[in-house]
Amino acid sequence: MANSTLNLNLNLKLLLFFVTISILTPQALSQSNECNSVESNSCNNKAKALPLKIIAIVSILVTSVIGVTAPLLSRSIPALSPDRNLFLIVKAFASGIILATGFMHVLPDSFDMLWSNCLKENPWHKFPFTGFVAMFSAIVTLMVDSMSTSVYMKKMNNGVVVVHAESTSPSTTTREGDREMGAVNFGHHNHQHQAMMKTGTGDSQLLRCRVIAMVLELGIVVHSVVIGLSLGASSNTCSIKGLVAALCFHQMFEGMGLGGCILQAEYGLLKRMVMVFFFSVTTPFGIALGIALSSTYKENSPTALITVGLLNASSAGLLIYMALVDLLSQDFMGTKLQGSIKLQIKCYIAVLLGAGGMSLMAKWA
Repeated sequence: MANSTLNLNLNLKLLLFFVTISILTPQALSQSNECNSVESNSCNNKAKALPLKIIAIVSILVTSVIGVTAPLLSRSIPALSPDRNLFLIVKAFASGIILATGFMHVLPDSFDMLWSNCLKENPWHKFPFTGFVAMFSAIVTLMVDSMSTSVYMKKMNNGVVVVHAESTSPSTTTREGDREMGAVNFGHHNHQHQAMMKTGTGDSQLLRCRVIAMVLELGIVVHSVVIGLSLGASSNTCSIKGLVAALCFHQMFEGMGLGGCILQAEYGLLKRMVMVFFFSVTTPFGIALGIALSSTYKENSPTALITVGLLNASSAGLLIYMALVDLLSQDFMGTKLQGSIKLQIKCYIAVLLGAGGMSLMAKWA
């Protein structure tokens, strides 16, 4: 019950943070009327773009489901179980994908939007809002991550203290003639206390995995809606074709990273299905929303640039923090990788391949 309440509070706080940014986004005036107009060229064709968007919805939905469910189905494949080396290598590859998404896709997009000539010189060109919001987002993620874990650990430690106090009482109240029996009882309770300590350690590790899975999904969901909205509102057939292929690659391997975290969190079937559902449908939902708003949504309007730019910066800070601190650092500083230089090298190669492949996708998306 305590875990459910903690998880709900965590989700609400993070969701409130992102919603507040979008609601409180200040209005800005454009410097020219061209910012509100759609560029006319041979690639802009709304009628031809619609079938491509429908294909994008279906293909991205399928690849997202495959990517996020693949780790969850790995229990039937012994080589991909969480305690095997191959699982760590695949997870390192997916973590590289997530890291490159933050650095090479989301963050540059935010810089481009918030430094656009369509925004007023003051304040948007006088202060690096993208870097500031990304930094603030990373700090807020750290606060939520740390404080939620601390609260749970405090409650758990209080429970351990009670057990420890109870375990010592039999030996202290034993009569002089029953010292032998008291020693036996104390040994039995001491064994129980050690078992409780081990269980507590396992619980704290499980909580960390669950916090990581929830925060990571939130960051991915925000980013996915934004990129889906941009694709759905675009009528540029030349850019949509390359973008669909890049997003399929992106969603599949980003889903593998999230699916690995969900697997380690040991959620029940219902929670797994809910998390898989939200990850899989957010980008298609964003595309559908962009199609519906294509007549009113203007990519170069000041309101759109500021709102999407700030959301991208927030998502970038969250994704970069999660990739470096909660995914890569936790695995590479863990006992398994620390005990094998050979395995570390394999995982580093996987990280570089994942980050390099995703960085290459920035050429098209």
